[in-house]
Amino acid sequence: MFRFATYRIAIATVLATSAVHGQTDTWTWRRIGNSAINRTLADLASGPVDRVWYSATGSLLVHTVSGRIFETTDSETWKPAPGPAPADTQRVRSANLPENNARTRSRPGSEIVYAVGKFAYRSETSGATWDNLTSFRGTSILGESLNDVAVSPAADDQVVVAGSDGVFRSMDGGKTWSGLNQSLPNLPVLRLLNLPSGDQGVQLALTDGTAITWDPGEKRAWHAVDNPEVANEFQARKILSARLGVPVTAVASSGTYVYLGTADGHVSVSSDGGATWQNQAFTDGGPVERFWIDPADARVAVAALGARTSKAVPNFPSIHVVRTQNAGQWDDLTSKLPDVAVHGITADDASGAIYAATDAGVFVAYADLHVLGTPPQWIPVAGLMQAPVMDVKLDAQSNQLWAAVEGYGVYSTLAPHRLRDPRVVSTADLVARATAPGSLVSVLGSRIDAARAGDVTVPVLASSDTESQLQIPFELHGASVSLAVDAANGRVTLPSVPLADVAPAIFVDRDGTPVLLDADSGVMLDAMNPAHSRGRIQILATGLGRVTPDWPTGLAAPPDNPPKVAAPVSVYLDRQPVEVTRAVLAPYIGFYLIELDVPKIVNYGPAELYLEVNGQPSNRVRVYIQP
Repeated sequence: MFRFATYRIAIATVLATSAVHGQTDTWTWRRIGNSAINRTLADLASGPVDRVWYSATGSLLVHTVSGRIFETTDSETWKPAPGPAPADTQRVRSANLPENNARTRSRPGSEIVYAVGKFAYRSETSGATWDNLTSFRGTSILGESLNDVAVSPAADDQVVVAGSDGVFRSMDGGKTWSGLNQSLPNLPVLRLLNLPSGDQGVQLALTDGTAITWDPGEKRAWHAVDNPEVANEFQARKILSARLGVPVTAVASSGTYVYLGTADGHVSVSSDGGATWQNQAFTDGGPVERFWIDPADARVAVAALGARTSKAVPNFPSIHVVRTQNAGQWDDLTSKLPDVAVHGITADDASGAIYAATDAGVFVAYADLHVLGTPPQWIPVAGLMQAPVMDVKLDAQSNQLWAAVEGYGVYSTLAPHRLRDPRVVSTADLVARATAPGSLVSVLGSRIDAARAGDVTVPVLASSDTESQLQIPFELHGASVSLAVDAANGRVTLPSVPLADVAPAIFVDRDGTPVLLDADSGVMLDAMNPAHSRGRIQILATGLGRVTPDWPTGLAAPPDNPPKVAAPVSVYLDRQPVEVTRAVLAPYIGFYLIELDVPKIVNYGPAELYLEVNGQPSNRVRVYIQP
């Protein structure tokens, strides 16, 4: 059954996912996930908070370890607030503390006192005796260490605790607790680890050395994940720091080449796995924070340097971005980049684009990484909130730019260099691959007004300044398709794309969430709304090729008796075939609908799902299944 309201929502989700409506001077960034972490505490957590207090008007304020102050008036939404935090003069004197150096607070004139240390405590005898409020099996349900506590001026039983895992509140004197972290922009991000791929989501390294993931279909919070890259880098830095006698702040490797940077601005490179080193010092550079190594030539690399507290040469610009062409000699690319810390760096060798994550936002510059030249001009990639950007990363095909923003989390946008180098990709997942008759494709980096493939008109379904969507005509034949398009800079011919009988791809969101529907209820499936054993799933895909009977290009299929996919379609759930009940055109141009019966499942939870059309596999996605 086609449910028009649900399909409109699903298709709108797909188009919003793929379309980028930003202008060339202000980019539209899309947030991935939120800033809350599931640490199996009393409620969702966030990053460390060292102070909490009530204002004279009754609003609640916090001071994060990263140095920012936020305020809430409704205990749900937070906004930045001016500082500084008030002096810590409200401690209650007590001869009998529940822990050494415990911090105490009470409402003026009240005998009820609260204290925090490893746990949170309450005393109804002015501190003579204490009740532990947060201990469970020897650990605190509010996190490892608690830094501050505030009692509401309105009531003794309303208390807020701040600690290493954020802010928690009790309205009943500590009997029950709820978190205030879901919208608090305090995610302690350090770097981007993995971007969404297949049924895996985006992963982040945090400032405490742990890693978290936002899985495809997740709607609630980040959760902890084991990432060997974090542990291996930490161990390598520890060993190298001991060997060199100076803190190693960054290390990266590719093949036999190893790059390391230190807290005092030294960069060292080894071409033989660490046996010998070449060193270079930047006296006006801060700590080395990150390396990018050219995946095609490990001798080419770019390094990011942080802020320096004192300069060797006063009034001389600091060095923040350096490049090597030969794994040895480094030249300065900082140019007129703002004199602030650069925390992350990435590049696209084909276009020469270099992206820097700084305390002043994201910047892009263009330079041939293999040839010496004049320092490049840095251009801001605007659109993010005012907060330090800790890392930047390009996806595998350099189509999407990702940024990790301190406190706020992860954002993505069209990579700006695509405006110089448009690319044809599958609209389903923005990946450049072979296309097929009837497929929905996007041209990243260009507004397309009209298009042709030889003497065949190619329908332009939507266009913006940065992206256009087209349907490959059903009547095309041959080994490849070359699109001649009317774009902003005139008539141009885009690089040819392989043309296959089928090129299946399941539509996914930016975070990897697939567009799947429960066939009975019409609800979109995700971690909060899983599929059920013995139920039916509908998949929205493209690239399934020709249909029977033939259908005109550029025309939506009817909801009743739609054309069927001509090629054989199989669906695999955790690599086991499942029954496909139909494979047809969906009632939107370029979309196909595949319906399957979910078998009786023994192992419930996340499962891998993919299509195989005429022997060609699609992208792999994640589906959640319950009894």
